Amino acid sequence: MNQPDQSPVNEEAVAAMSAEEQAEEQRLLRRLQMMMNLVMQTIAQDSSLSIDEASQMIADSRKAALAMFPGKELAYDIIWHPRFQRLMRERFRIM
Repeated sequence: MNQPDQSPVNEEAVAAMSAEEQAEEQRLLRRLQMMMNLVMQTIAQDSSLSIDEASQMIADSRKAALAMFPGKELAYDIIWHPRFQRLMRERFRIM
């Protein structure tokens, strides 16, 4: 017996889910950028911050970023790691 295609999800629902997923990803990206900028500004401007505290902030920000975007370690290492390294060199005069 040949039944018509009764897919539980139609094309409009797929497009809507895709749009919702894209909006969620954009929201997460904005949140990540704000968080990283806050960490960088704090390290750059807080003169009472020790090198150990700054390093811990960077480690915590990495954990948070990877919790928001699992499996994106390479992207973090390419985008954010060099920025934090440069900031630490400038802020703490590290060679």
